[in-house]
Amino acid sequence: MGEREVLRFLNHLAVNRNVAPSTQYTALNAVAFIYNQFLNQPLGAMAEFKRAKRPVKLPIVLTEAK
Repeated sequence: MGEREVLRFLNHLAVNRNVAPSTQYTALNAVAFIYNQFLNQPLGAMAEFKRAKRPVKLPIVLTEAK
């Protein structure tokens, strides 16, 4: 698994799975840990992947029924 596959995985999490930003960040850290500790090679610059976005929350307004 190379840098291209890691980028595809992170993009898949953000676009197809619609995960939270913290989930994508945790996945990136886990992959970086595996590369550094077990494969003994740097992961590379991972600035090109699409970042997960927080969902827009609309305010809930309670009004009196008329």
